[in-house]
Amino acid sequence: MTGDETIGSATARRLTAELARLQREGRYPSLVAGVTRGGRLLWSGGRGTVDGAVPGSGTQYRIGSITKTMTAVAVLRLRDEKLLTLDDPIGDHLPEVPFGERTIGQLLAHEAGLRAELPGEWWERVAGVAWAEFVDRLRREDVLFSAGRQFHYSNLGYAVLGELVARLRGRPWWDVLREEVLDPLGMSRTTYHPGPGAAAGWAVHPWADLVLPEPAHDTGVGAPAGQLWSTVEDLGRWAGLLLGDQASGVVDARTLSEMIRPTGVDVGGGRRGFGLGLFNFGRPDGAVVGHGGSMPGFVAALFVEPAQQTGVVVLGNATTGDSTGTLAMTLLDVMREHEPWAGPVWAPLSQVDEEALSLVGPWYWGSSAMAVRLSSAGLELVVLGRSGRSGLFRRDDDGYWVGQDGYHEGERLRPVRDAEGRVTALDIGTFVFTREPYEAGGPIPGGVDPGGWRNGL
Repeated sequence: MTGDETIGSATARRLTAELARLQREGRYPSLVAGVTRGGRLLWSGGRGTVDGAVPGSGTQYRIGSITKTMTAVAVLRLRDEKLLTLDDPIGDHLPEVPFGERTIGQLLAHEAGLRAELPGEWWERVAGVAWAEFVDRLRREDVLFSAGRQFHYSNLGYAVLGELVARLRGRPWWDVLREEVLDPLGMSRTTYHPGPGAAAGWAVHPWADLVLPEPAHDTGVGAPAGQLWSTVEDLGRWAGLLLGDQASGVVDARTLSEMIRPTGVDVGGGRRGFGLGLFNFGRPDGAVVGHGGSMPGFVAALFVEPAQQTGVVVLGNATTGDSTGTLAMTLLDVMREHEPWAGPVWAPLSQVDEEALSLVGPWYWGSSAMAVRLSSAGLELVVLGRSGRSGLFRRDDDGYWVGQDGYHEGERLRPVRDAEGRVTALDIGTFVFTREPYEAGGPIPGGVDPGGWRNGL
């Protein structure tokens, strides 16, 4: 896209109409939304009132569990600095928890089998406690399922991850998040407590047009699961990060890809996938990634569609269901239909990788026709016939070609050379690809029948 990209007036009216419909039919005291592309807010709208005025893109709302996506980034930054691994039992770092054998990766992916909520009173509606009091409440009975058996959403797990961040950084979770994640992104209006002019939280009576104030306590140890307040403008910057903006240096592209990739499936949530802190919704036109949020008096949604480089934020101040998520998906659909992303401009490679160039062209895995092409993304293994396993390979820090997706993800592509150094085959995880189908004399495990191809059975 170009820096001066704008949104059409007809599209803006359609987006505004969808926002107005939900505010009216959902009976929200106020509702705001925004659409971003390329890290820039292209459209925003507000309906209802906050302190007697129409809310805007800078009005703060509580964002609930969108906080978890930020906590996940803080944990993965520790992993990227080699201060932990995702396979570490949480007890290696927090020996006082009674489920110490569950791993950090399982906690991030909601696959540690822990109960959904924090022990004690309804934690979202009461003042939170500090870690010492909280850990005294933990019991082995807080473990409901075997590790890795199923996805089970757990606010408890993210409270524990927040303490992990604090313990390894030597300062409170919020300080770490602000200094390492929010400040570099310019998210100055994302705060622990509400600032001046923030929306108040309300419950709307189910059978009458009446409202009731909701509490907004400090959740204490539960803060990493849902404490924060933010704005459409700030969360638009967060959407830019999730779409791959690397300017801030907060998280690299490989880690972001790992966050997005589903590891489990929430069968109770419409079979949506979940990665490391992010939901992944498979759709015909490409995946949508993000998270919803709710706290007493507030609901929120932040979703991005990587294939369209588009992000959507919706914030409302009513205790209700996930209708903000439905609106977010609708706004993405409007953008895809009326303002499709043109995509990047093609250009030739700026540098030539001679070894990579020697690998391009047609190859055969047995009798399946494949091809390797070189692009700025890496080596693309493309299916030419009716069967085969495509995939993308990139060099890692050690110079090896490593699969990035599909069946070959994590596997190495190894060029096989003859005595003169010419590439005669490719070995991908022991599967051998040759220049001819079952090439005679090729390094094919099990050998090739010496009679070669024949014209009769």
